[in-house]
Amino acid sequence: RLHSCLCFSPLASLCSCLSLDVSYTIAEEMKRGSVIGNIGKDLGLQISDLASRKARIDTDTNDKRYCDINLGSGDLIVTDRIDRESLCAKKAACPLKMELILENPLELQRVTVHVQDVNDNAPEFSDDVISFEISESAVKGAKFLLAEARDADIGQNAVQSYKLQNNKHFSINVNTEVSGRKYSELVLVRELDREEEREIKLVLTALDGGAPQRSGTAVVHVTVLDANDNAPVFSQEIYKASLPENSPLDTLVVRVSATDADEGPNGEVIYTFDHMSDDHVSHFTLDDKTGEIKVIGPIDYETGNSIELRVRAKDGPGLTSYCTVNIEITDVNDNPPVISLKSLSNPVPENAPPGTEVGIINVQDRDSEKNRQVHSFSLHLVLACLFLSLPLVKGDVSYSILEELKRGSVIGNIANDLGLDLRMLSARKARIDTEHNDVKYCGVNYNTGELIVQERIDREGLCSKKVSCVMKQELVLENPLEIHRVNIHVQDINDNSPQFKEGSLKLEIRESAAKGATFLLDEAHDADIGDNAVQGYSLQQNDYFKLNVKSKGAGRKYSELVLEKELDREEKKEVILLLTALDGGSPQRSGTVVIHVTVLDANDNAPVFSQAVYKASLPENSPLDTVVLTVTAADADEGVNGEVIYGFDHVSDENQMFSLHPKTGEVKVAGAIDYEKESKYEMQISAKDGLGLASHASVLVEIIDVNDNPPVIYLKSLSNPVPENAPPGTEVGIINVQDRDSEKNRQVRCSIQQNVPFKLLVPSIKNYYSLVTTGQLDRELVSDYNITISATDEGSPPLSSSKTVQLSVADINDNPPVFEEQSYSAYVSENNKPGSTLCSVSARDPDWRQNGTVIYSLLPAEVNGASVSSYLSVNGDTGVIHAVRSFDYEQLRSFKVHVMARDNGSPPLSSNVTVSVFVSDVNDNSPQILYPAPEGSSFMTELVPKAAHGGSLVSKVIAVDADSGQNAWLSYQIVRSTDPGLFTIGVHSGEIRTQRDISESDSMKQNLIVAVKDNGQPSLSATCAMYLLISDNLAEVPELKDISYDDKNSKLTSYLIIALVCVSTFFLTFIIIVLGVRFCRRRKPRLLFDGAVAIPGAYLPPNYADVDGTGTLRSSYNYDAYLTTGSRTSDFKFFSCHVCFSDCVTIVENSSFACLPLSMVLKLV
Repeated sequence: RLHSCLCFSPLASLCSCLSLDVSYTIAEEMKRGSVIGNIGKDLGLQISDLASRKARIDTDTNDKRYCDINLGSGDLIVTDRIDRESLCAKKAACPLKMELILENPLELQRVTVHVQDVNDNAPEFSDDVISFEISESAVKGAKFLLAEARDADIGQNAVQSYKLQNNKHFSINVNTEVSGRKYSELVLVRELDREEEREIKLVLTALDGGAPQRSGTAVVHVTVLDANDNAPVFSQEIYKASLPENSPLDTLVVRVSATDADEGPNGEVIYTFDHMSDDHVSHFTLDDKTGEIKVIGPIDYETGNSIELRVRAKDGPGLTSYCTVNIEITDVNDNPPVISLKSLSNPVPENAPPGTEVGIINVQDRDSEKNRQVHSFSLHLVLACLFLSLPLVKGDVSYSILEELKRGSVIGNIANDLGLDLRMLSARKARIDTEHNDVKYCGVNYNTGELIVQERIDREGLCSKKVSCVMKQELVLENPLEIHRVNIHVQDINDNSPQFKEGSLKLEIRESAAKGATFLLDEAHDADIGDNAVQGYSLQQNDYFKLNVKSKGAGRKYSELVLEKELDREEKKEVILLLTALDGGSPQRSGTVVIHVTVLDANDNAPVFSQAVYKASLPENSPLDTVVLTVTAADADEGVNGEVIYGFDHVSDENQMFSLHPKTGEVKVAGAIDYEKESKYEMQISAKDGLGLASHASVLVEIIDVNDNPPVIYLKSLSNPVPENAPPGTEVGIINVQDRDSEKNRQVRCSIQQNVPFKLLVPSIKNYYSLVTTGQLDRELVSDYNITISATDEGSPPLSSSKTVQLSVADINDNPPVFEEQSYSAYVSENNKPGSTLCSVSARDPDWRQNGTVIYSLLPAEVNGASVSSYLSVNGDTGVIHAVRSFDYEQLRSFKVHVMARDNGSPPLSSNVTVSVFVSDVNDNSPQILYPAPEGSSFMTELVPKAAHGGSLVSKVIAVDADSGQNAWLSYQIVRSTDPGLFTIGVHSGEIRTQRDISESDSMKQNLIVAVKDNGQPSLSATCAMYLLISDNLAEVPELKDISYDDKNSKLTSYLIIALVCVSTFFLTFIIIVLGVRFCRRRKPRLLFDGAVAIPGAYLPPNYADVDGTGTLRSSYNYDAYLTTGSRTSDFKFFSCHVCFSDCVTIVENSSFACLPLSMVLKLV
């Protein structure tokens, strides 16, 4: 799939640099070598150009290269394993961004490979076992979030559903989040019973939607937690025991035992007595743990022969049950008979006949059965011993009365009933006596014989709850002793209202109690019996409870509270009821008690988050323990059931960047938060109460980008080296700048240092820059560039980075060799040996390698009609010039040759230099005297005026030497003369002058022999003869009259002297100026010629030239200038010239002429 890419650039090369994008879609896990597509054809590239243009695949961040290009076919092929999950994790889109880079010219093409998911990963649970603890009190419909299965695949290949193994307690709900992620919940469809099944194991299967479908399994292990749903159960409803009276303390009477099917605190049974009378409290104790009932007080059969105790068993949270303990007290013969003197006739008359009854004795034994049977007794009286037998008790009479009769009330006429004479009652001292000398409730009215009530008769006080209440008394008559048994049956009246022992009944009932659950209520006690006792109970109208009234074996009524509507502690924490106990008397009596029902919490409410979704923003790089947010969940339950514990649900290892406080719900930073790795986090948080009910909320944390990543500069392509002849605007590299931050923090500005001939251009693709030349490169000036590219983002504070690109300039043969000097001079002595070295020329080429390799050669030319190569040769590598022949100074004093320096570039460049070769003189020529003529030729005669004074110029010897320099430096001396003291000659000038005035005595004819020597080594010389005539005119010399004399010579001499003076003055001034400027000490030039002499043209040396255009020296002058300080030699001849410019000096050097500027002459000097 091709995408167009527009390019706006002032340079045509850039427009071709970033032209098209190509996009491919492939499946992950393709084999290495698989063809993705033909990128060459798709981009319209010539396959043949791929190799020559060094086509290659590069990535955005120089990461691992998953693809490459086949240069032979243009195919884009897979070179490494492409795993979508490791590249893009759970991202829906997974593009691999690459660039195709071509060189010559530089070109970059964007290549995007979209990797599609294949179902190569099965769902996996993080743990093989998912454990739950669920209370058996959990209500039907309760939901429990299951751990998610993770599938590295995406879309349909990710987890699509869950399946749960068939079972009778749970089903599964599969839900979908907004993001499309599937998760499952365990739903309770049948209430749990820990006592029936303590744990449940189920297989949970996660299924993806791929083809073929893949799955993963985990075991759901449900531990059923105990709830207090079972009350303790006694092993017997009624426990019976017999206990001998007077048993010692701590005697074990009986052990009650109740078991609770629950466990832990719910199954811990506590035993207590229920509504125990004060008498019983002082006699028995009950161990609340073991259920052992022991004796703690005296047990007396005679006080009561049976005891009924009620024991309550209560578990930890408050469920109770009851049992009855019947203790039968067995009699022990612990009571001796007790003799009571019922009547005594005291004193006894002494005349009382034998058998006279003087007293009545009653013997009682409180024991029972055999222990109370008294066989006989004896009474030792003073008068007699009497035996009492039962026949004394004549008859019994019984009455039935109501309790609470008023004092004086008539019970019955006991006299009539016993057939007693009223008159005898008083005489016989009739009286009512009781068996135990207790309170006398009745008495006899002697007047009427009636049995009357003397004390309050309270049946409840006499007989408690016994059905039959009999007051046993005796009617005792004396004289004779007569006893009548009187039994009064006391009938109950409804004089007592039912009463509850406590002012209020407190019940603790768990809200999880099932409908129909019963709770035994405390009985009301009514001292009355029969119908006057409690006959029924009524309960105040309410929404939750009703009352069941039941009868016990003895007809005793008790009530149970029955739950009609399930309790909800969160709705109502306590219920207050009024219980009324009713007896059956008339009028009916009642008693009430307040029932205070405390509804105990059951874990029937899962925690509820204050928000379903919590959102927070967090700057990246936040320090550890930074509080992100606080989640809060409230549980309407209380205690352990309402204690909320927070935890993360299924947080993957790589996302464990946060910690959650289990108590406070604070979410804190626990790892390095990096926006560039993850810009947002979604977490599931669960809130669990003490017994496992849970709810869930989502936490979305959006990470705020902080400018913490400096831009990173990647060099995508670089043409290195760059030819130095690259025109301005040539693209040499592509720079890619990446900033991992976002928004403004990732907006990057790129710049380049100012002192390099390069700049950055922004192509049409964002964050790509082209490095182009801005001027002409010159490798010879700068061969390497360290180009520093700086990138600065727009963050606050901005971050920057730099990258140095090392770029070399490739050499182009754009520089010809350049000689180190503009011209060279070579000096060689004449008569040199062939092959001798004259000089060396050197040329440098700033180009590199072959372009800078210099080869020397002589340019073709002729010297004196012969090829220059016959005179000189040059070494092509070193530039050393050698003489091919021997030179003769007198034949060839100097010549010029041209040496060419050529490089090895393509095409080669060259340059030439002139080499002036000067042949140095060797003293191989003797001086040649020009004037006077040498000996053997016609002589010259000079006239000396007689009036000549001392120092007068007489004549001048003129000599030349074909050599030069010191070899041509001549000195003159007179070796022989007619009069040695008359004449002298200038050593260097050759001027002959008079030493003194001429006198008359001097000879007219003077002969002088003058020797001229050069300064060579060895020195060469020549001599000449000079004839001088001392005469004012020739007429005085007869022998010379025939000699013709031209008057022109005299005039010429005058002219020469005048010219000589002028020129000498000018030359001396010039030399002084030169010496002043150069600060050098020079000797003054000496005149070699001070006068004018006619020089024959025949004696003009061949290396002297006429400078006045006439070709003769007769009217011109020459001077030697000795400019050296040591040898007094000079190779320069200065001539007076009529045509020279004022600022030009003519130099003659070894027969070569040049007209040089005066300034250059000064430099030479």
